[in-house]
Amino acid sequence: MIVIVKKSTAPAAVEALSNQLRTFGVDVHLSQGSVHTVLGLVGDTSKLDIDQLKTLECVEDVKRIQEPFKNANRKFHPLDTAIKVGKNIIGGGTVTVIAGPCSVESEEQIIEVAQKVKASGAKLLRGGAFKPRTSPYAFQGLREEGLRLLSLAKKATGLPIVTEIMDIAQLELFADVDVIQVGARNMQNFELLKQLGRTRQPILLKRGLANTYQELLMSAEYIMASGNENVILCERGIRTFETYTRNTLDVSAVPVLKKLSHLPVIVDPSHAIGVAEFIPPLALASLAAGADGLMVEVHNNPACAKCDGMQSLTPVQFDELMKKVAKLSAAII
Repeated sequence: MIVIVKKSTAPAAVEALSNQLRTFGVDVHLSQGSVHTVLGLVGDTSKLDIDQLKTLECVEDVKRIQEPFKNANRKFHPLDTAIKVGKNIIGGGTVTVIAGPCSVESEEQIIEVAQKVKASGAKLLRGGAFKPRTSPYAFQGLREEGLRLLSLAKKATGLPIVTEIMDIAQLELFADVDVIQVGARNMQNFELLKQLGRTRQPILLKRGLANTYQELLMSAEYIMASGNENVILCERGIRTFETYTRNTLDVSAVPVLKKLSHLPVIVDPSHAIGVAEFIPPLALASLAAGADGLMVEVHNNPACAKCDGMQSLTPVQFDELMKKVAKLSAAII
């Protein structure tokens, strides 16, 4: 349920109304907009009489929310959420590009890639330390050593780092990680999501291969309901009948998620398409659809990459893409 407060209402009256509503056993989330103040009520609202609430002098309107996700719902929070990562902002009308290799392979590799993507305009560095792979015989990442090398690249370039967590037991190792990524396979690992909700680090939540928009938002709700509201949604492609590409990028996810939720939405065209030559047009299409940013795989030598070389841009190709991103961003922002 949401309670829309009249614009002329004094802050003290808003606080008094909030306290009154809390007596019914619900949590009250305040969202202060330029026109209206919205109180989002989370919990059992069955005891609240909508008609009675509407009679209060400071209340303009009261609406019940049917969707099961409350904290992530745009109706609770009409304004876009902007999440600060270092000196950067994700969401809120900005375009942020995250770039780097699929996996961290060596100190030389990760620092070289970090320097080059930064020079091209990337704001955050991605790199896998723990790698979920379909085959148990494939490269699984450098693990703790990979995190150490990411920290070295962060010190060398100043770029905040984004990397994926696989298990609750790894959480203590992620103290120096600026954005913790939850991969598609872990999107519904609810125990992990609840633990991440107790952190204050931003969480980049990827949509699962066969999950609906509502399921993605409910996973975000697990994190937010546990106390961490710094969630970034990521569309990374879904599994369809098509086999020519790795997955199918659901571009329509961007405007739909932006309508349903106030959380930032970024797109990972690399995992969506799986073929380097198709990444630039998908990246630009995603931004045109309203995405708040991109996550792109970049490797200094894709032919020798230990994983996902086929979908990795070279630094030169990434630089060319960033020039197009800059032109498009100037036109649509």
